[in-house]
Amino acid sequence: MRFAVDAHAIGRHLTGNEVYVRSLLNAFAATDRQCEFVAYVSADDACQYIPSRIQTRRISANPFLRLGFDLAMKVRQDRPDLLHVQYTAPLGCSVPVVVSVHDVSFLEHPEYFTRDRAWQLQWTVRRTVKRAAKVLTGSEFSRSSILKVYGDLEEDKVVVVPNAAASEFRPISREAATHTVREHFSIGAPFILAVGDIQPRKNQIGLIRAFARLVRAYPQLKQNLVLAGKETWFAGRVHEAAQESGVADRIQFFGFVSDRDLLQLYNACDLFVFPSFYEGFGLPALEAMACGRAVVCSNTSALPEVVDGAAIVFDPYSVDEMVRAIADLLLDSELRLRMERLGLQRAAHFSWQKTAQRTLEVFHEVAERPSAVKQQVSSASIAHR
Repeated sequence: MRFAVDAHAIGRHLTGNEVYVRSLLNAFAATDRQCEFVAYVSADDACQYIPSRIQTRRISANPFLRLGFDLAMKVRQDRPDLLHVQYTAPLGCSVPVVVSVHDVSFLEHPEYFTRDRAWQLQWTVRRTVKRAAKVLTGSEFSRSSILKVYGDLEEDKVVVVPNAAASEFRPISREAATHTVREHFSIGAPFILAVGDIQPRKNQIGLIRAFARLVRAYPQLKQNLVLAGKETWFAGRVHEAAQESGVADRIQFFGFVSDRDLLQLYNACDLFVFPSFYEGFGLPALEAMACGRAVVCSNTSALPEVVDGAAIVFDPYSVDEMVRAIADLLLDSELRLRMERLGLQRAAHFSWQKTAQRTLEVFHEVAERPSAVKQQVSSASIAHR
């Protein structure tokens, strides 16, 4: 069997999508020695993140060229048994498609996006989901949401395949990590860490308000707030909220950071907070747990399913609840140690090897369908152009 993967996200700082496809390809290479894999990449340095046994082909970084022409042409040349994509398939794809849809926030909460981006996702993802042979998603929450918003899908078409923290995320020396972040990031005080692109659904403004209230209510706490995540169109409003908080001198923004630096930040922080309004999975919470850090996170969307009692949860719309959750962990060392142990145990339930194995099972199911069914799927791709 030959399986093709749209890996254009690798090397382009596309955060969650990049982590997903990079981790999946590495796990494919380690898990399956019989199948061939072709990865379509766009970034100059993408190949350094991909195992050597996986073939790579270059496609355009321009999404209009990639989806309108280039990717479909490469697929016709390579003739794989299927193509795996995230969210959006190329027009006129000549082979069956398996699509990973991590969440449908663009449909359930379009206010989290620019108008053009929300419209683009609504149109292209619907087209892809309708013609795909299978839809993969990371949680039961997301599966239910996908079936709800695309009401005419057969239930067995949408398959839950949980994600995992990469093996690089693990406990390391707290003292060494603290020294590294002090030198590399100029963090001189103990700190609370939040990770995520600076965008509306990540709720950094709510976190900043909670942090300001925390500092006023508990002056004995000396922690700073560190925000790591790519700057987006919404970043100006978050920076403005920090400046107006009254505690701007204790809030630090680091923008996009590499996994290597994230490992140090996770291990050096006093606790990890994830105040997101909406997550299809919530990988940063699992990464922090895998590094042995206590986690406080929202009680919405997929997060309760992922953390499963191994984190302190709060209503992300309630600043008071967020303050209480953070304060409880910072002020109660025994509780914090207990949550660190529970988090490590929870993170151990997930692995990319399991994710790759289940994904490959779906690939084989699709690729081994009778040829008449494959022809029907291929025709559907043309009909939905």
